[in-house]
Amino acid sequence: MKTREEAWKLLTEHTSNPSLIKHALAVEAAMRHFASKGGHDEEKWGIVGLIHDFDYEKHPTAEEHPYAGAEILRGMGVDEEIVRAIMSHGNHTGVTRESAMEKTLFAVDELCGFIVAVSLVRPSKDVRDVKPKSVVKKLKDKAFARAVNREDIKQGFEELGMERNPFIQEVLTAMSGIAEELGLAGEGSNDG
Repeated sequence: MKTREEAWKLLTEHTSNPSLIKHALAVEAAMRHFASKGGHDEEKWGIVGLIHDFDYEKHPTAEEHPYAGAEILRGMGVDEEIVRAIMSHGNHTGVTRESAMEKTLFAVDELCGFIVAVSLVRPSKDVRDVKPKSVVKKLKDKAFARAVNREDIKQGFEELGMERNPFIQEVLTAMSGIAEELGLAGEGSNDG
């Protein structure tokens, strides 16, 4: 898995749900953003973000995901560093997060999904209009996007050693850069 094109092919061979594909794009953008800020390999980090959930549509249970994906990747000869990062993005796997890439993937995963939900309830439906304080307010509302694990979000920015609001702003900045692709560029944006 050396190129984004290979990662995209893998993702789209295993995932047809547009929401899951948009989630992969959001996480990819966040991973590339943080890689750039930290002087890391943007291509590798982006690939990890893009394919972290590629097996989820076919293997959505905690017993299967991301284990099934890890086996597929290993069968393809994908670098173990990438496989390990993907395995570490769920607490249920027991794979500890040690590298900056692993910690970042875990940190941005749930938050990207939550930011999509916050964007969609805004009158503009534009991620570029979302502010960290709006995200924090919705995080406190346990009925809003209740499937999102707030503890994972908190644990994520803490593992990165970041404060909550600056972390949220960085993810918002990353997602805003691909607002059109995410279908979050306002009322007239692509939503399919």
